[in-house]
Amino acid sequence: MSDIASLLQSSLQPASRKQAEQQLHALASQQGFLAHLLRLILNGSYDRSTRLAGGIYLKNVAKLRWEEDDEPLPEADKAALRSQLVPAMIALSDPTDKAIRAQIAESVALIAELDFPVKWTDLIDQLISSLSQTDYSINVGVLQTAHSIFNQWRAQVRSDELFTEINFVLSRFMQPFLDLSNQTATILLSSPAPPNIAIVTQAQIILIDIFYDFTCQDLPPGIEDAHDSFFAPQTGIFQRFMSWDPAELRSDPDETQPSLPAQLKTKIFEIGELYIKLFPDQLSRSPAVEGFVQSVWELIGSNKLPGVADDALVSQSLRFISTAIRSGYYKSLFSSRDTIASLVQGVIIPNIGLRDHEMEQFEDEPLEFIRLDLAFGGSASEVATRRQAAADVLQALVSSGYQTEATEIVGSWITSGLQQYNSNPAQNWKAKDSAIYLLTAVATEASTTQHGVTSTNALVDVVKFFSEHVYQDLRASAGSIHEILYVDAIRFLLTFRNQLTRDQLLSVLPLLVRHLNADHYVTYTYAAITIDRILFIKKGTQLLFSQADIHDLAADLLNALLNKIEAAGPPEKVAENDHLMKCAMRIIVTARQTLTPVYQQVLQRLVNILGVIAKNPSNPNFDQYIFESISALLRFVVSGTPSTLPTFEQALFGPFTFILQQDIDQYIPYVFQILAQMLEAHNTGVPSEYRSLLPFLLTPTCWQQKGSIPGLVKLLKAFLARDGAEMVKTGQIAAVLAVIQQRLIPSKINDGWGFELLQGVVQHVPPAQLKQYFKALVMTLLTRMQTSKTDKYVYLFSHFLLFTMAVNVDGLGPDYVISAIEEIQPQLWSQILVNFIVPQVPKMPHKDRKVAAVGLIRMLTQSTIMLTPPSAQSWPPAFVSVIKLFSEPQYLAKSKDEEQSTGITEIDFEEQTAGYQAAYSRLAAADGAPVDPVAYVPDLQGFLGQALVKADPRVKGLLAAGDPKVVQPFVQALVASGYAIQ
Repeated sequence: MSDIASLLQSSLQPASRKQAEQQLHALASQQGFLAHLLRLILNGSYDRSTRLAGGIYLKNVAKLRWEEDDEPLPEADKAALRSQLVPAMIALSDPTDKAIRAQIAESVALIAELDFPVKWTDLIDQLISSLSQTDYSINVGVLQTAHSIFNQWRAQVRSDELFTEINFVLSRFMQPFLDLSNQTATILLSSPAPPNIAIVTQAQIILIDIFYDFTCQDLPPGIEDAHDSFFAPQTGIFQRFMSWDPAELRSDPDETQPSLPAQLKTKIFEIGELYIKLFPDQLSRSPAVEGFVQSVWELIGSNKLPGVADDALVSQSLRFISTAIRSGYYKSLFSSRDTIASLVQGVIIPNIGLRDHEMEQFEDEPLEFIRLDLAFGGSASEVATRRQAAADVLQALVSSGYQTEATEIVGSWITSGLQQYNSNPAQNWKAKDSAIYLLTAVATEASTTQHGVTSTNALVDVVKFFSEHVYQDLRASAGSIHEILYVDAIRFLLTFRNQLTRDQLLSVLPLLVRHLNADHYVTYTYAAITIDRILFIKKGTQLLFSQADIHDLAADLLNALLNKIEAAGPPEKVAENDHLMKCAMRIIVTARQTLTPVYQQVLQRLVNILGVIAKNPSNPNFDQYIFESISALLRFVVSGTPSTLPTFEQALFGPFTFILQQDIDQYIPYVFQILAQMLEAHNTGVPSEYRSLLPFLLTPTCWQQKGSIPGLVKLLKAFLARDGAEMVKTGQIAAVLAVIQQRLIPSKINDGWGFELLQGVVQHVPPAQLKQYFKALVMTLLTRMQTSKTDKYVYLFSHFLLFTMAVNVDGLGPDYVISAIEEIQPQLWSQILVNFIVPQVPKMPHKDRKVAAVGLIRMLTQSTIMLTPPSAQSWPPAFVSVIKLFSEPQYLAKSKDEEQSTGITEIDFEEQTAGYQAAYSRLAAADGAPVDPVAYVPDLQGFLGQALVKADPRVKGLLAAGDPKVVQPFVQALVASGYAIQ
C-alpha cells in the first residue's frame, strides 16, 4: 500500500504507465486499498498531480470495477468508502482543490447510480446535514455532488424504480433545496452585493441545475406550490435574474468564457424551454412566457450581446423562442407578419453570419469547426452555435404554419445577399455564405443528422437554387472563390442529398473527388463526409449505390483519402480525422470486388497507417474504421478471389503479432476478429502459423481484457470447426473447457460468450472424446444456476441444452445430454425440463426458435429416457410447448430480408451497436452471414411429422395424455397432411 503514491506518479509517464496501472489493478482488490487511496487524495502534503491522479483512479474504480465479477472489491471496503466520500467532498471545498473535488463528485455519482438508495440509504441525509447557512464554498461542493447524482434522471426512461428513487430524494431534499434557493436569491438580489458574490452565484447556478433535475421527469408538488416564487412576472426569482447584471461580475469584452450572470440566465432559459415542453398548463397560470420573450428582446435583440462569451446565452434564448413557436401555445405572440419580420431582422439576421472567431476556428481548429457545424442536423437540442440557433428559429416558423410569411421575408434577405455578392465577389463572400445558410434553414421542414433533410418547404425550389447559385461554386477551380464558399457548396449537397436524383448525385461525385485533393482541411474533410453519406443513402432497405456505380472512381477516391491520412505526420495527427477513414471504409464496402486489381496497394497502405497509429493510439473512431476497412477488403476480395488469402495473411501477421506482443489493448479485440475471419476463409485444416498461436490464446492473461472475449470466442470456434480432432489429441480441448468453466460461465457479463464457445465444442468435438468432460461441464452450468441465477442465464442454459440435442452430430443425441444430467441426480432432468426449458421456449427470440423446435422434437421422439417413467410425465407439457411454437409459424421461417442479407449492408456505425465501446468493439465486416446450425431440417413440419411416424409406439400413448384441446387438433392436422401417426 505504501507504493500507491509512486505508482500513481508512474501512471502519468507514458513509458511506465502500463506497468503501473497493472500493479494498481492488482492492489485494488486488496482489503483497505480504497480507504488508503482516499486518504492519499485528501493529504495536502502529496504533490497535487499525484492527488489528482488518485482522484481519477478512484473514479475509474467506481466506473469499471464497482460490480466486477472476476476480481471483486471487498464489500467492507465499498461500505467504508461510501461513508467517507461526502466528508471527503467537504474537506476538498477549498477553491484550489476544485479539480480533485470534481473527480470525487463524479465517483459519488457513479457509485450512487449503482448503490443508491438500496445500499446507500443515508447518502441524501449526509448531503443535507453538510449544507451550511454561511459557508458557500461548502455549499457549492455539496450541491455539485447532489447535482451529479440527480442529473442522471434527465436521460432515464420513466419507470416505477426511477420514480421510487426520485420520490425518496424529494421527500428529504425538497425543503432544504427551496430554503437554500430563497436564501441564495435574496442574498444576490439585495443591495449592496455580498463580498463573496462569485461563490454565492455559483451556488445559485447549481441550484437552478437541481431545479431542472427535479422537474425533468414530472412536476413535484413542492415546486408546483412554489411556482410563483420562481416564475411570477416582476417578483419571481427567474424573472428578476433576467435583468440582474452586477458590476462585480462583469467580464472583459474580449473574454471567451461566459460570465456567471450569463451562465445563470442560460440555465433559466433551459428551464423555460423544459416547462413549455412538459408543463405548459403550469406556465399559463401567469404571463411567464411573455415575460421570458420580452427578456430575449431586451437581452439579445439587435445584436446587443456580440461577444463570444455570450454565445451560450444567445443560443439558448433563441432555442427558447424556437420551442415556444413549435409548441403552438403562443400563436398570439408570433403569428403577425410584423412580429415575424421583427424576429428575422432583430434576432435571426444579426446571428446568421459567420463571425471572426469562427473564421479563426476554420483556419486554426478545423476539426472543431466541423464538429460544431455538423452538430446541427436532427433536432433543436443539437444547436451548438448562434447561427444554428438563429436558423432553428427560422425552421420553427416554417414548420409551425408561418412558412408563407417567413419564406417571403427571408427570401428578400437572400436575394439581397446574393446581389451584394455578385456586385463584388471577392469582398462580399460573407453575404453569399449567409444567403446560402438562410436558404438552407428556410427550405428545411424536417431533418435528421443521419439522413439529412427529409422534407422541404414546398415554397422553396432547392434544386433550382443549387443549379443557379451553388453548382458553380462546386465546380469552381481552386483558389477562384473564397474557401468558405467551396465548403458551403459541399455542405449544401450534404444537406439536400435526398432531394437530388441518383443521376444528379452520380454527376457530382467526380467534383467531390477533386475537392478531396483540396489543400484546405475543412474542404477535403467535408468532401469525405459528403461522399460517405451519399454512398449510404438507402431506398427502403436497399442502398442506392452499388459497386457498379463507383467502379471507375473507387481507386481514385481511396488514393486521395489515403494520401491525406498519410500526409498528416505524427500518430495522433494521422488518427485525428476519422471522417477520412470512415469515407475510405464506405468506399471499400461499396466497391467490394471492384478493388481486386488494386487490393495489394490498398492493403499495404492501410497496414502502414496502422503501424503509425499503433505507436500512440488516440482516436477510437479512427481505430474502428481502419480495422473495419481491412476486414471489409479481406471479406470481399477473398470471397471473389480465394487465392488472395495468403497475401492478406502475409501482410497482416507481422503487425498483428506486434500488437499482441506489445499488448496494445485498444487493438487486440480487432486483431482476434480479423484472425478469426482469415481462419474461417480456410475451408479445411489449420495452417501452422495459426496453430502456433493456439497455446497463447488459451492462457488466462489473454482472457482478462473484457473487450477481447468476443473475438477470442470467434477465433476459437474457427479452430474447433477446422481442427477439433487435433485439439483433442493435444489436450487443448481441456484448456478450452477450463476457460469456459472458470472464466466465462461464472461471469454475468461473459456467460453468453461461454455458451457460444460451448456450442462450437459440442458441434466439432467428437462426442466419444467429449464424454469424459461433459458431466463436469454440466455440473458447472448447474452450480452457476444455483449460486447466481439471472433471467438471461436461464435462457442461455435452456437454449444450450436444446442446441446440443438439435445439432446433427453422430453420437450426440438427446440421451447423451439427459443421461449426463441424470447421473448427477436422478429425476433432475425432469425438473430442468419443466421448470426451465418449457417456460423459456415461448420467450425464445426469432433467431433461436428453429433450433429450439428441432431440439424439442428430437428429445420427444428419439430419447428413450423421456419415454420411461418417471421422466415420461414431463413429455406431454414439453410437446405442448412444441405445438405453441408451431402456432406461430412466422417465427420458425427466415424472413426474405434475412435470407437475402449479406450482413454487410448493415455496416453503419450510427445505426448499429457497432462502433467503439469500451467493452467490445465489434467489426461488422468480420461477421459472416448467420449459419443455420440445423440446416439439415429444411421443413420443420415435415421433420416433426416424420419423427412422430417413426417414433417408439409409447409416443402415441403419451400424445393421448396431453391436453386434448391443444394436442388433438394439431395431430389431426398432421394426419391430414399425410403423416400416419394414429
